[in-house]
Amino acid sequence: MRSKLALLLLVLGGEFLTAAGLRAADNQLSDAEKNDGWILLFDGKTLDGWMTSSEKPSQRPVEQASINPHKCGGYMMIHEKVWGDYTLSLDFKISKGCNSGIFIRTFPLAPRPEKDVGFNGLEIAVDDTKTAGFHDTGAIYDLVKPRKNAMRPVGEWNHIVVTSRENLIEIELNGEQVTRMDLDEWTEKNKRPDGSAHKFDIVYKNHPREGYIGLQDHGADCWYKNIKIKPKSASKG
Repeated sequence: MRSKLALLLLVLGGEFLTAAGLRAADNQLSDAEKNDGWILLFDGKTLDGWMTSSEKPSQRPVEQASINPHKCGGYMMIHEKVWGDYTLSLDFKISKGCNSGIFIRTFPLAPRPEKDVGFNGLEIAVDDTKTAGFHDTGAIYDLVKPRKNAMRPVGEWNHIVVTSRENLIEIELNGEQVTRMDLDEWTEKNKRPDGSAHKFDIVYKNHPREGYIGLQDHGADCWYKNIKIKPKSASKG
């Protein structure tokens, strides 16, 4: 019996070490990720490839091996390329009272008169809240509520995966599928498919299906790292 137990522990230990070997260190790609087509968007040391949405260098340097968009000098920090269909994976940590967001399909960068550039994209909310409404973490801001608020407490790292595929936007937070949006159902300005009102004067069925990825500064510290993308297409980069 003892020998069988030892063998089982040896096998399980080997499997654990193999799995651990597949996980990359912070802000790096594992060999498995490289083979699967993932691209690292942030190296953890520099802001190479990043700028503000005003197309200027950030006023805030890398800290905690992360991008902190607060006080960067623009509405958000953006990656320099325009992306189409992809899976985006990243980790984030919030401060107390944080209000931030992850923007996708932001295009163009020039805001419309009397609007901020946020109207040109879709925002996945990142907020210090406990509820699961239109403005809570995991929501597609003011458009689609998350199924639940799956965010961890202030100061702990969260893992989020955003899938942007043609008419579908899907959000996974800390391993749970929380939000889904079918843009083809959004056929009127300022109205959700169920007829309720939202703030954006946009027909999302017609919204650009490619754009910039951004990390919003909305007045509080929020740290982002391990920013990786697996594109199905890329253009205008």
